[in-house]
Amino acid sequence: MENIINSQLPEFKLQAYQNGNFKTVTNKDVLGKWSIFFFYPADFTFVCPTELEDLADLYPEFQKLNVEIYSVSTDSHFVHKAWHDASATIRKIKYPMLADHTGALSRALGILIEEEGLAYRGTFLVNPQGKIKIAEIHDNSIGRNAAELLRKTEAAKFVDEHPDEVCPAKWKKGDATLKPSIDLVGKI
Repeated sequence: MENIINSQLPEFKLQAYQNGNFKTVTNKDVLGKWSIFFFYPADFTFVCPTELEDLADLYPEFQKLNVEIYSVSTDSHFVHKAWHDASATIRKIKYPMLADHTGALSRALGILIEEEGLAYRGTFLVNPQGKIKIAEIHDNSIGRNAAELLRKTEAAKFVDEHPDEVCPAKWKKGDATLKPSIDLVGKI
């Protein structure tokens, strides 16, 4: 298996539902800013709305960092709209909901469950050049935490802007970082 970290985001062209409209999103559209691709199994399910609401609640914080969130499932953009119309939880969502109904993007990222036609809970942080900097895959029974994703996004952006520094465990924006050198070896 090829390493996904620092690989280029695959080419894609998907329909999306966002703020009452349908639109097309491609891999070229995400260049120039940080992006999170947040895959989930299916609309009208159980854990998925809790995760999407958690992201919706922190969406303004991601936007302050110039990070766009794309939730993605193998449902169609029509189903995304129907779910948005039917659920008060999903109505909170302001970020694009991508429709990977053929599973092409999920398959390219190695998270499609072929026999079910559903994606695993995959999270991918992509830098402005289209390179994948974080890749996490969860079993579908395990929900994710948007606050932790925000923390890791802040860390990824920090080390991108400060290539001679690294962020230790539990690092939060404003905390001290480390400058790797021979002087630190064995002293941490």
